[in-house]
Amino acid sequence: MTEDTTRHAAKMAKKKAARDKIMATKTDEKGLIIVHTGKGKGKSTAAFGMIFRHIAHGLPCAVVQFIKGGMSTGERDLILNRFSDTCQFHTMGEGFTWETQDKTRDTEMAQAAWEKAKELIRDEANAMVLLDEINIALRYDYVDVGEVVAFLKDEKPPMTHVVLTGRNAKEELIEIADLVTEMELIKHPFRSGVKAQVGVEF
Repeated sequence: MTEDTTRHAAKMAKKKAARDKIMATKTDEKGLIIVHTGKGKGKSTAAFGMIFRHIAHGLPCAVVQFIKGGMSTGERDLILNRFSDTCQFHTMGEGFTWETQDKTRDTEMAQAAWEKAKELIRDEANAMVLLDEINIALRYDYVDVGEVVAFLKDEKPPMTHVVLTGRNAKEELIEIADLVTEMELIKHPFRSGVKAQVGVEF
């Protein structure tokens, strides 16, 4: 080995020893409250990545979509057609709020979605429940954030993971979450006139 590769190997060995020492202290397991928020793309995409990990491990899970309506999406079609025995999928919304333009109806649909979400979270058979775009429903006060926070604190089973997605996550939700990721928008093709495309957005 050259002097440079010897130094590199020693440096990496030292780093590995430090890392192993840190990892040895991480022994707890718990059901996490996970929030994906921010203006950048990828909040639901990342959440569905975890859902598909659960499916791959044969772990029962569930999805409740609060805003997205009847439009076909790759993830929904794949789960319903191939993995419905492992993952329950409930599309409870009727589209984005600017499309429906009916606050009363949007509120009713969001409340129904929240009732379904509570039912699925209470079922300890579900290892993970994804509440897709619930942050939008919370932002417009279709669902009360205080009620959501209280439920997650008091009624979520200890080992159940709950993922909540959507822009503008409420501070109360961020405060109780175990993991919060904010997607930052740097560039988006929509601003250059490119429409949503199959396999990228849906």
